[in-house]
Amino acid sequence: MNESMNGFEKRAQRIKEKILRATLNLLRTTDPKRIRIADISKAAKVSQVTIYNYFGSKEALLRDVFIGYIDKAIAEFIEFMDGKHTLKEKIEYIIFLEKEAYSDIPPGAIKDLVEDDPELGAYIEKVYQEFTTPLVTRIIEEGKASGEIAPDMPLENVMAFIQLYMNQYQAILHMAAQSPDRDKFLEGMVQMFFYGVCGKPQ
Repeated sequence: MNESMNGFEKRAQRIKEKILRATLNLLRTTDPKRIRIADISKAAKVSQVTIYNYFGSKEALLRDVFIGYIDKAIAEFIEFMDGKHTLKEKIEYIIFLEKEAYSDIPPGAIKDLVEDDPELGAYIEKVYQEFTTPLVTRIIEEGKASGEIAPDMPLENVMAFIQLYMNQYQAILHMAAQSPDRDKFLEGMVQMFFYGVCGKPQ
């Protein structure tokens, strides 16, 4: 009986994962408001009834997809921050964390999902407060202790400067896409973050 249940649960999990993958793929190219259960059903090769049985509604399915997407990004973020990277590499990762997401899920789709789902918005805020902010704070404090960031620079100012960059990431990435060398352009933006337009003091 237990073996039968385990087999059933594994099959159910495979079906759920197939639905989640199909939905994520649709989000890469389609406005969330335009996605229909029928579209997901066709892409996942399962019935619409199956989707409703597992997720209850399109809104709940989209929420699960995006929460899974966030959780994966956070796990990768923590792994990178705990790795043997320079402060400069870590700050670049923080500022342009979205550059991979930008090419994965369009920012407009992310914005629509969050605005249309208060529960999803609350989840993102919780992640930001409990994981992202403490980790970024730790990285900045380590940078101040090592002398890579001016020790008398207030934490709130560094955090604010990072936030300014992140708030404009769409515009920055758009400009980078127009540049003959995208990576060099982004590297230049990181240089400006650390040293301004005057460059590193000799």
